[in-house]
Amino acid sequence: MSEGKLIVKNAKGVIFDLDGTLVDSMNVWKEIDVSYLGKHGYDVPDDLHDEIEGMSFTETAAYFKKRFCLKETVDEIKDCWNQMAYEKYCHEVALKPGAAPFLSYLHKNGCKIAIASSNSRKLIQAVLESQGIASYFEAIVTSCDVKAGKPAPDVYLEAAKLLNLNPCDCVVFEDIPAGIMAGKAAGMTVFAVEDEFSEPLREKKLALADGWVRDYTDFI
Repeated sequence: MSEGKLIVKNAKGVIFDLDGTLVDSMNVWKEIDVSYLGKHGYDVPDDLHDEIEGMSFTETAAYFKKRFCLKETVDEIKDCWNQMAYEKYCHEVALKPGAAPFLSYLHKNGCKIAIASSNSRKLIQAVLESQGIASYFEAIVTSCDVKAGKPAPDVYLEAAKLLNLNPCDCVVFEDIPAGIMAGKAAGMTVFAVEDEFSEPLREKKLALADGWVRDYTDFI
């Protein structure tokens, strides 16, 4: 048995980030950024994704409002993004390779499972329900539920608390450096998930994480 499989087998809880980790959705947000900013007369700045990495949904909306001098309120910006993404999360966004059988494996083995995401609760619930996997999760925490977004550990610590587990008994799956740092800061073992969107950050992810994931069936 590989070291990674053994770590997961012995874990009492597994906590997943959502976008780019459990579901293949990052291109949706690239399209939304282009469309949303285009309607306001802006191109997408080259540094945008680096600037907002790890921010909560609310923090990101506040950042957009300030940087692009938007007239809409933060809540109006969030509502617009939810509307733009909802149908895609219900009908287009797919699970990452091996995610469904891995979730089933964890559930059958009595492992507690949670989501700790920077996305909105509405979109998280939409994709979990559309993929038929919502029942696996005992807790869903968004960065809007805690004091600080990633790379602060708050969202992962809150997820562990809701699972009634010590952080050291939890394993995290993440796709971006800020998320990996959040999991590590929470005292958890963190596996970096391969994703096309964060491919330029591969070396940084490898340096930060405890292991690498291409296909979740490697852990079964």
